[in-house]
Amino acid sequence: MSQLSHFARTAFTLAAFVLAGAATAQTYPTKPIRIIVPYTAGGTSDILARFIGPKLTEAWGQPVVVETKPGANGNLGAEYVSKSAPDGYTVLLGDIGALAISPSVYPNLPFDPAKDFTPVIMVSYSPHILAVHPSIPVSGVKELIDYAKAHVGLFNFALAGTGSAPHLAGIEFAQRTGVNWTYIPYKGGSQAVLDVVAGQSNVLFNGMLATYPQVKNGKLKALAVSSAKRVAAAPDLPTVAESLPGFVTGSWQGVVAPPGLPREIMLKMNAEFARILSTQDMKEKLAAQGTEVRADTPDEFTAFIRDEKVRWAKVVRESGAKFD
Repeated sequence: MSQLSHFARTAFTLAAFVLAGAATAQTYPTKPIRIIVPYTAGGTSDILARFIGPKLTEAWGQPVVVETKPGANGNLGAEYVSKSAPDGYTVLLGDIGALAISPSVYPNLPFDPAKDFTPVIMVSYSPHILAVHPSIPVSGVKELIDYAKAHVGLFNFALAGTGSAPHLAGIEFAQRTGVNWTYIPYKGGSQAVLDVVAGQSNVLFNGMLATYPQVKNGKLKALAVSSAKRVAAAPDLPTVAESLPGFVTGSWQGVVAPPGLPREIMLKMNAEFARILSTQDMKEKLAAQGTEVRADTPDEFTAFIRDEKVRWAKVVRESGAKFD
């Protein structure tokens, strides 16, 4: 076979591949889509998935099923999606834990967030809220510090998984203030919140979206929010930084697919998620809970994950904390 004939066949094959991908994107989706949430029901990722899922169903005419697969601080669900077919019918609505922190916390992580996912879109950013059970006799950050120091060994910090962003927020807070509390890990933020509501644990940092409703109904007492500035949803709630300058923490969520997802499908998914997130209804619903809507391009989200991985690796390294 001549070089020219070989080149022609290669070009034809590539063209056919591109056209097939475009055709697939035009017809996608043709069957139900699963959004995997790697935490227990009721957490931030689950709430977002259930906000967005029905709108995707309405737009695409295919059922969108939200399926929780909790365990190992989100890593079980993330691994499952990383090994799923790259056809756009199984995606992960993951967060900062599995996608940015886990590589620095778990030395034998069964997936690499930088290689084993196709980033689709960043969905939201939520500062942490610092809250206690209403029976704890404190009303601010400085009072909390004094109370915790006076109750060493008796003060429990509920966290949404070992090595999670709320865990690291608690570690950083303890480092800067000298408090020494006992960490109680849960499989997800919703379980941590419920145990503080029940009085089984005393205090927590957790994503505002999943936690603030319990503050509004009086079942938790909010002390501060970990954003750089006060949030519009709770303008009277001070920031932690007002007592500890520079203390800013939070959680973010985003959609990723298995590696090898055709770019045409990735772009179609990104466009539809972005459209839904830009609606006034969605903006107002999330803003009311102190959560910022994000709708990054796939390239922007890829760069963001990379930068966050570097940032949290530094935090974990400097904390000297050991994770089981």
